Amino acid sequence: MAGISLNLILAAFGGGLFGAALGALPAFIFCGFAVMAGEALALATGGASITGAIGFGTLFGPHIAFAGGAAATAYAAKKDKLEDGANILAPLYGIEENWDILLVGGIFGILGLIIEAFFANIGTPTDTIALTVAVSAIIKRLAFSDKGVFGTYDPDKSDSFWKPPAEIAWLPWQMNFSQLFPLGLGVGLIAGFITLETGSVFIMFGITAASLIILETKGKGPVTHHIAFPASAAAMATGSVIWGGIFGLLGAFIGEFFARLFYDWGDTHIDPPACTIAVLITAAMLFLGFSF
Repeated sequence: MAGISLNLILAAFGGGLFGAALGALPAFIFCGFAVMAGEALALATGGASITGAIGFGTLFGPHIAFAGGAAATAYAAKKDKLEDGANILAPLYGIEENWDILLVGGIFGILGLIIEAFFANIGTPTDTIALTVAVSAIIKRLAFSDKGVFGTYDPDKSDSFWKPPAEIAWLPWQMNFSQLFPLGLGVGLIAGFITLETGSVFIMFGITAASLIILETKGKGPVTHHIAFPASAAAMATGSVIWGGIFGLLGAFIGEFFARLFYDWGDTHIDPPACTIAVLITAAMLFLGFSF
């Protein structure tokens, strides 16, 4: 495939393996810090190599490191080496006899590289990294779970597939209208404003991805990169903070929709933010004229 060299394949294997060793969410948090550093450097000097090569590349690119870590987590649970196949907060290097777990991370790192390159080469009108994370997650569920793509609904826990109880919800502190509306609006507005002030469509993604360190260390915290990045794209395309707020709201509620569709009744991690970003960046490209 055009653009893929042996060196890239080897690096993607290493990135996926490293993502598994760190754990999926810790690897993504490092992505956020790398993007923050890269965008700060780009604003100061005009260079963008850190963002592309490290933040979105083979080291911490979500389609490689996060996807590899999430796949390794699902595999570890299937092999009874981890209790929860959706626990992306858990570093996997501490598991004894972990060579096969790390190998799965590396394999899915290569898979992420190839899938993303395919989507990019055919001109898919979306964030191809986010789309790859979603596709990789579906593949890993089919490979390492018997609950199916949408999970397995349990009528003893709820009277509706679409009304999961808090104990199985993706983010029980961020699932209701009163929780989603202010977060989506507020983060969307500030993301739009900061994007227009800096001229960087990625800076708020980096900040919000890095902010997941609160979730990693405290067990609770806002998850907002799927709110901020579409808001940034909408504001960049239109020059309007208002459009940032609109796409921020859409990000908050669409994220919860995907959580209920894919995540809540499953036993592996299909990432609601990645699904949301893929949908909303497509919308921004097709209807607002956004382009990378």
